[in-house]
Amino acid sequence: MSASAEDRAETASGSSEPVSVDLGEELRASNIQEVLDKLDRELIGLKPVKTRIRETAALLLVDRVRKKLNMTSFSPTLHMSFTGNPGTGKTTVALRMAEILHRLGYIREGHLVSVTRDDLVGQYIGHTAPKTREVIKKAMGGVLFIDEAYYLYKPDNERDYGQESIEILLQVMENNRDDLVVILAGYKDRMDQFFHSNPGFRSRVAHHLDFPDYSNDELLQISDLMLETQNYRLSDGARTVLATYIEARRHQPHFANARSLRNALDRARLRQANRLFESGRKVTVNDLMTIETEDITASRVFSGGLDSTGPGNGRP
Repeated sequence: MSASAEDRAETASGSSEPVSVDLGEELRASNIQEVLDKLDRELIGLKPVKTRIRETAALLLVDRVRKKLNMTSFSPTLHMSFTGNPGTGKTTVALRMAEILHRLGYIREGHLVSVTRDDLVGQYIGHTAPKTREVIKKAMGGVLFIDEAYYLYKPDNERDYGQESIEILLQVMENNRDDLVVILAGYKDRMDQFFHSNPGFRSRVAHHLDFPDYSNDELLQISDLMLETQNYRLSDGARTVLATYIEARRHQPHFANARSLRNALDRARLRQANRLFESGRKVTVNDLMTIETEDITASRVFSGGLDSTGPGNGRP
């Protein structure tokens, strides 16, 4: 008769007393709480995403404890799909996920390699395989983040080499899952189509996280956080006007959540610097720190202008 898990644990400890484990101590020893706290500080909102990350961290922590007690344990499939609109924090969460996996011993190095189709797919015969393998080589021991992964698959183009890259990735995801975690990211509807057309990916991806758009209030909190890290702040009037800007910008083309807001604040800083320079007067520390109402209202958004130069990168 085979020994029970409890028997094996008792044997490993050399005691006849039932083994107990302090999971709180295991959590402290892993230092993953530090990463989870960092994620809370860096990203406003995203409660469903943060909950799923904490659940995944808890699963991996318990799995590590089970291994220590000689209990049956299987290496979990950790490949992931992050879906959502631009600027919702997918890359930041991927960075923190890499840290968590490294601290728990599931990847050797914990680095993140972020790529798009252009980094993986070549333009002529024989070019794709070495490009894809070179990216995989750099990512081994860490996390490979493929943004807009659906662009790898172009069934309407007979001369497209994306399928070759897909086949290599699928093989590596299956055979090297103990040394590489792959995160596929992009718009939800396109990612759903991509998985439907490529069932090999769906079968290898165990964790699907959907990143919701930020609310107006959350974007306003994000603006405070962004400015604080750069030793800037909004005047009361500027904060009120920025709330109006956010609502208007949300309904314009190419809105990219926090990314669009970051661009808007960069433009406001430029206007503030020009305003101070042209004033010709001495400036105080408070002047240098404060974004005023006019630095926001000068945006074309208030005159009906559009951000027409590209997703998240145009002039607000």
